[in-house]
This record gives sequence, structure tokens and C-alpha cells, in this order.
Amino acid sequence: MLSAWGTLPTFEAEGVPVRRPTLHAVAARAGVSKSSVSRVINGEPTVAPEIRQIVMAAVTELGYVPNGAARNLVTQKTNTIAIIVSDPPAGLVSDDPMFAMVVRAASRELEAAGKQVSLVLAGSDESRKRVEQYLAAGHVDGAMLVSMDGADPLPAALARTGLPVVSHGRLATPGLMPYVDNDNIGGATKAVQHLLDQGRQRIATISGPLDMTAAQDRLTAYRDTVRDTGRRSIVALGDFTRISGAEAMRQLLDDDPQLDAVFAANDLMAIGALRTLREAGRRVPDDVAVVGFDDIEAALYTAPPLTTVRSPMGDQAAGTTRLLLDLLAHGDADSVILPTELVIRESA
Repeated sequence: MLSAWGTLPTFEAEGVPVRRPTLHAVAARAGVSKSSVSRVINGEPTVAPEIRQIVMAAVTELGYVPNGAARNLVTQKTNTIAIIVSDPPAGLVSDDPMFAMVVRAASRELEAAGKQVSLVLAGSDESRKRVEQYLAAGHVDGAMLVSMDGADPLPAALARTGLPVVSHGRLATPGLMPYVDNDNIGGATKAVQHLLDQGRQRIATISGPLDMTAAQDRLTAYRDTVRDTGRRSIVALGDFTRISGAEAMRQLLDDDPQLDAVFAANDLMAIGALRTLREAGRRVPDDVAVVGFDDIEAALYTAPPLTTVRSPMGDQAAGTTRLLLDLLAHGDADSVILPTELVIRESA
């Protein structure tokens, strides 16, 4: 019968065949059974502390290295987690500096937990089918979804596989899987209220793509906040990129030359808006105040530095990873909403 760690092959040391220490050798050196050694190496909590200490001393002394492939055959675990990014054809996600932060933070958290990371891009119908087949075939123990829009069929497909899956951000379809998100409504409300508190009268917004829940929430917060003051909503649609922010700002100036403030649903669009305002001869914040959302590093270096809503994207990614690890360990996990804060700089 194949043990949890298997029989390990020989290798050459200066031309002399040398057999790597086996599970049996560790058990013999420690004076315990092979099953006790297996339980220790697998981290099972039922092993007495003194047995664990004896076994680990033998492992260190012999230089024993577990055979992960054989262990996986027995435990049916790969110790691999997929980070799946649904990347639109225009490369919106991969061009966004937040993307690198999310992948880095999630990978760091997974590696600290002893998991391998498989980064998977799903930007077309064909690639999404391959991703679904890849996960359903058992190549990974679980998955974390990043940047899923409301029309994306992949979350529902993966939920049907029964594999533990969590989402970085709230999905449009409730209840598909647990998620970690930032308080988009609370953050956007703070941004618009800050502009109102400054006495701004004609406050516009540049919305993100409305098939993304973050954009929906930020737009809802903007509309509710200006409505409460009797003002009308002034909305231009962007897609979370710089160029869309610049184009939306031109549209807003054409539609309402008297506007004196704009809330952009992310920092990249706010940066594009700043460029358009500069080209139009509008002073920021004297003529038009600008507030963004996310607090990316570039917000510190705009002219003037950008007032924005800080969303803890690294914390969100790490939290989503921990949510998946909890789901793997316990079979259940609750969604989490993280707080945001307004960071006031010179643009508003």
C-alpha cells in the first residue's frame, strides 16, 4: 500500500548512488510507527507534543524531504490555489496598477500558508471554458476570482463545480460565493459629502462601467448624496481607464460649463480628468475640485496631488485569501466589507 509520502528515488552524489531517507527510516530513527510520522508531517493536531518533537528531530537529522506527489495521491490535495483574473480584451485589469498589488498581496498570503499559486487569465469565452475544465479536473484545491463583471458567466460555472471559490469583490449575483470587498458606498458618500462641505454647487461624477458592482455602488452613493441636497445628478460614463476619464471630463464640460466639482469613481479616471481640466484652462481646485477613489501611488504625484478615497486593496486581497483558506479548512466562510477613508490633498 502506498504511504502518504511514497518511496523516494535514489540520486547521484559524486557518482555514487545514494538513497534519500524514507518515511520508514524516519520512523525507525524516532522509534515510532510510520503512521505517527505521517501524521506529524501532515500537521495533524492529534499527535502528542513529545512525539512531534521526537519525529521532527529525526526528520532534521536524516534530512528527510516529503514526496509531495505521493502525498497528493493519498490526500487528494494539490496545495495549489488558482488566482483567476477575468481580463477584458482591452486589458483594463492588467493595465491597472491595483492589479499587481492584488496579485502580490494574495500570492504572499498563500505562500505563507504553504500553498502554491497558479495565476490564470480568462479573457475570452474559450479561455473561460478551459479554466472551468482545469478547476473541475482537480488541478487546484480552490480559487480566488478577481475583477468579475456582472455579465461574466465564469463565477456561476465555477460555483456549480463545488470547488471552494471566493471573490475579490462583491459579485452581481448574490449568494454565489463568499467575498471580501471595500465599503464602496460609504467611501463614495464621504467623497461627495466632502465636496458639498466645501460649498461646491454643481458636482458631477465620472462613473465606472455599470456591469461592475463597485461602479454601481459608487454611482448609487453619489446620486443619493446629491439628491439629499436637492441638486441634480450630472453623470458621464467611463471604464476605469485614464483615457475614459479624460473623455468623460470633456463631455461634462461641454454639457455643463459651470460645474465646479467632479467625483471620479477611481483614481485613473480622476487623473485623466485632471489632464482635460488643465487643457481647458480650468484651475484645480479653484475652478473645479476633483476627488478620486482607490488612493493609488500616482495620486501623490498628480498636479495638484489628488484627494481620494483610500480603499485598502492590499488588505482586501489578503483578506480574500484568508477567506479562501478558512473555506478550505472549515467548509464555510462569511463575506467581509472593509472600511474606507477619505485622504484630503490639494485637488479638493
